[in-house]
Amino acid sequence: MVGITSYGGYIPRYRVSRMLIVQNMAWYFPVIMAVAGGEKAVANWDEDSLSMAVAAAYDCMAGKDRRALDGIYLASTTLPFADRLNAGIVAAALNAPEHGATAADFSSCLKAGTTAAMAAIEAVQSGQKNNVLVVASDQRRTKMATMFEMFYGDGAAAILFGRDEVIAEFKGSYSLSCDFVDHYKGYGKEFDYGWEERWVRDEGYGKIIPEAIRGFLKKYGMNLADIGKVVYPCYFTTTHRAIAKGLGIDPARVQDNLHNICGDTGTAHPLVMLAAALEQAKPGDKILLAGFGQGCDILCFEATEKIAGFTPAKGVSGHLASKVDLTSYQKFAKFRDLIVADLGIRGEANPNASLTALWRKRKMVLGFVGVKCTRCGTPQFPPMPMCVKPECNAAGAFEDYEFADKPGKIQMFTGDMLSPSVDPPAAYGLVTFDGGGKAFVDFTDCEISQVKVGMQVKMSFRRRSKDQVRGYTGYFWKAVPQVAG
Repeated sequence: MVGITSYGGYIPRYRVSRMLIVQNMAWYFPVIMAVAGGEKAVANWDEDSLSMAVAAAYDCMAGKDRRALDGIYLASTTLPFADRLNAGIVAAALNAPEHGATAADFSSCLKAGTTAAMAAIEAVQSGQKNNVLVVASDQRRTKMATMFEMFYGDGAAAILFGRDEVIAEFKGSYSLSCDFVDHYKGYGKEFDYGWEERWVRDEGYGKIIPEAIRGFLKKYGMNLADIGKVVYPCYFTTTHRAIAKGLGIDPARVQDNLHNICGDTGTAHPLVMLAAALEQAKPGDKILLAGFGQGCDILCFEATEKIAGFTPAKGVSGHLASKVDLTSYQKFAKFRDLIVADLGIRGEANPNASLTALWRKRKMVLGFVGVKCTRCGTPQFPPMPMCVKPECNAAGAFEDYEFADKPGKIQMFTGDMLSPSVDPPAAYGLVTFDGGGKAFVDFTDCEISQVKVGMQVKMSFRRRSKDQVRGYTGYFWKAVPQVAG
């Protein structure tokens, strides 16, 4: 049996009310008032599609053996590197095997996530792979006061495919490929260029998704009455309902498009919606998934008995519930680099990243891997040549020790107004980890007034630096204080 063995998601904590955008920008483009309802998820200033992908991957792989992965597929239209294996960075952050594991990027259209899922399933079916992780993530920048700014949200989802402990069996797939251009982003351009909304709604979503669904049903001799939940992206809520009506689908069996609570997360959205559907699925339920973009991919799964005993670490619903309202439109615009602000003289330093040092210390930097003394059992970060325990001081007697998934507590911290930061003050401090070990790290996703000594933290893979001159993005791990409420 081949199918889904685990799933997870990641929605950033910040939410921006669409009414906030209207209040600040409707003077320039009043039409946005027509879509002022609900809110959308927005990434923090130190997040991007790659960091969100890592977060979703960890959520999916909780309780699973990351060393058993033999495939990591990353789908996104907003990858930070045009010529560097972005999926390789995700693999390094997961501490996945370097030998025997294939990493691959899928990009260039919004159905890249479902296409990656089909490739993963085919790899497992062929026997060439056993455990393939598919991660889809997007953080699309938009111009201010545009419909895209109102519609687009940020997020990621991850699905693990394999043969063992299958919670949703793969039942079939179908693809429709056509060069229907509803929007595009030219090479080197910052923003999507979109065509008229009626074109996108009526000729795009409204015709291509139903055509692909009918093609799938015909291929497998199925009826929509056999399907428990139909999942397809479409941020035009009226069109989303019209597609179901045209196909004769009971509205109760259509997965909510999540437009009002997180916005459309691009390449990630079909898998985000699938993860949300799986959270509610019962044994025997069939789920039909569609991915839209220059055609349409259709995948069908049937929940097994094992889904009843499966609970994601946090999942899409957990992340949607953990939110903080971002009430400053100016702050949101700065997070997106849509306005220019001075970081001061200290922010002018632009050192060249040492790729040789990154290679030597890749486990430490990307995987947050320290060491553990094999004589006394003391963990430490960063790795040092001698054990830090005074009673031991053993030299060279170490094994790798992963800190990324270890919870910790704040031992001391500060809020620094002199350090250059997009969201001052820069917060950082010393964290002690459960099971031993300490690290001096930056804090993120918090207000300094909320941070307390002794507060629990969890680690999060984040963007640490962005070299605009050379086009290089550097990543490291930061601590997220677990603020109550």
